[in-house]
Amino acid sequence: MKVLFIGGTGLISTACSELAVKRGHDLTLLNRSRTKSIPIPEGAHLLPADVHGDFNNLADTLAKYTFDVVVDWIAFTPEDIERDIRLFTGRVKQFMFISSASAYQKPVKNYRITEETPLENPYWQYSRDKIACEQRLMQVYRQNSFPVTIIRPSLTYGLTQIPLCMGSWQHPYTMLERIRHGGKVIIPGDGTSLWVCTWNADFAVGLVGLFGNLQAVGEAFHITSDEVLTWNQLYEQTAAALNVPLHAVHIPSEWLAAWDEEYTGSLIGDKANSVVFDNSKIKRFVPDFQCMVTWAEGVRRAVAWFDADPSRRTIDEAANREWDEIIAAYERSFPHRG
Repeated sequence: MKVLFIGGTGLISTACSELAVKRGHDLTLLNRSRTKSIPIPEGAHLLPADVHGDFNNLADTLAKYTFDVVVDWIAFTPEDIERDIRLFTGRVKQFMFISSASAYQKPVKNYRITEETPLENPYWQYSRDKIACEQRLMQVYRQNSFPVTIIRPSLTYGLTQIPLCMGSWQHPYTMLERIRHGGKVIIPGDGTSLWVCTWNADFAVGLVGLFGNLQAVGEAFHITSDEVLTWNQLYEQTAAALNVPLHAVHIPSEWLAAWDEEYTGSLIGDKANSVVFDNSKIKRFVPDFQCMVTWAEGVRRAVAWFDADPSRRTIDEAANREWDEIIAAYERSFPHRG
């Protein structure tokens, strides 16, 4: 099949690109970068264009191409979706929108989440925008048969990213360095809420397995691991991969959100909740989908990747300072906790 990835060089999409090519799909990545430094697997094609640039230029660039499947990895707002609808109506057999499992109801009414769980997140604008995108796509599907399939990842990770509850997305080694050298690390709440993390190559099996499945049009899927751990276990297994003890400080999520509003969405609107995903739907549609990499194994691989090259071990000093300030302030306020 001829497949177009809009974006396609991120943490999740890179694994999907590699698997798509391995399975024989004719893959094109639409990316504004014109350099050869972006991670494009051998056998894929680069189509240089800025999806957020001039619409007419973008439409002209795409006019001579046809695709069986289009996956938009970098659509975040309804405006992005309106652009995609204009670009691909009548020109693609399956359009896949990468949404987010954070769009599911918060606080959750039932910890076990299915694709029928309502979409509602009053705490995080990112999630509300994803919900609006989904609603618009389903509207145009019902009214005009726009062939959308909705995908909801949840905290997917890989060699280059260990997405702990409190961390630096741009400099992920920061938290590893902190744990490795005995620094105190923040775990929101009491650390007993349940969470699911998914290895990116495992996610790719589910996504690529849906390519060309017209029964999946008009449907939504989350694609996650079946391994469920508490945040305490996630941090403890990370420390074990580094062969050091963990020095955790448990701080209520509401206290953290009062300190920095950015934590309202990412914690109260997402990671502070217990979530367990029922993956029976994606397994029905993609029988070979099975998550093989446990968190302990994935973290071990990521630690080895960072340790292999000092240039990968960049540190977010601003984040370190903020975490130190938060811990010091909390321990002053509650000297008998920690």
